Amino acid sequence: MSRSLYIPEGYQSSLTLRETQHAIKYIKDVFQQALSISLTLDRVSAPLIVRQGSGINDDLNGVERKVDFDIKEIDGKAEVVQSLAKWKRMALYRYGYGVGEGIYTDMNAIRRDDDTDNTHSIFVDQWDWEKVISREQRTLEFLKETVKNVVKAVVYTKRKVSLRYPQLKAAICDEPFFITTQELEDMYPDKTGHERERLITKEHKTVFLMGIGGKLKSGKKHDGRAPDYDDWALNGDILIWDEVLDDSLEISSMGIRVDADSLKSQLAECGAEDRMQYKYHQMIADGTLPLTIGGGIGQSRLCMLLLEKAHIGEVQSSVWTEEMIARCAENGITLL
Repeated sequence: MSRSLYIPEGYQSSLTLRETQHAIKYIKDVFQQALSISLTLDRVSAPLIVRQGSGINDDLNGVERKVDFDIKEIDGKAEVVQSLAKWKRMALYRYGYGVGEGIYTDMNAIRRDDDTDNTHSIFVDQWDWEKVISREQRTLEFLKETVKNVVKAVVYTKRKVSLRYPQLKAAICDEPFFITTQELEDMYPDKTGHERERLITKEHKTVFLMGIGGKLKSGKKHDGRAPDYDDWALNGDILIWDEVLDDSLEISSMGIRVDADSLKSQLAECGAEDRMQYKYHQMIADGTLPLTIGGGIGQSRLCMLLLEKAHIGEVQSSVWTEEMIARCAENGITLL
């Protein structure tokens, strides 16, 4: 089922289809270079598919169905990745990266159970990145400094894009406002999670919302997070105000990853201790895998924000309902 489709009043793209295609490539070229310099990252190749039962695929909220299929020459099945959160940490170990060094990659995934709307597609494209850190860097202060560096890369890219396409007028605040999910619930106890995000982002324009995954004082979660990659006390989402959609837009989910203690407690909280059967989880528990920080930055999300588009389908090719295609066409939104 699709989410509700929002049609901005009087919307008209500032760029032609051809200009849009040129601009998408320009954004990706500029941003990934800025990010790699800012965070000291090497580009690496990454898988689109992994073996079923390997424990490497991301379980997201634990209920999403993965796309799987059999392979003629291999016993068992393969799965299309839902994210690379676990694979990246394994790669840092395999490639021998040390503290202060990291990797980024183009991550393409299919999330068949996602509801589609202006900002959600079943096709997910991200820059996934991961970096080795020391035990002393597993702090909120280090997390915040990393967030600031990611935001700087976004703002730098926006400035470059606006110089090339001066008809794009929207600005991005370069100073993120930091707030926890509990503080946000205390401010707006009667609002939903998304309503709270919208209110705080409308006020501060660029927000890093911290502490996602665990239960709040209300007994509810702000949002779901898998228990075996982010440390729920040291993670968050980068939210930026989107003038076209009149709403907050999540650009990145990121965080310091679980160590042995947080992995054990979060698996217990979710009743998912059976995941300790997998090599990945055992390598965290015994300290084999390095301590890391990482995240994903939506490529299409960033493009639609910087190009002031009303729908993610204006910057990526995907599959949409006939109803959504028709409504978009009627209102000047051209889906690729």
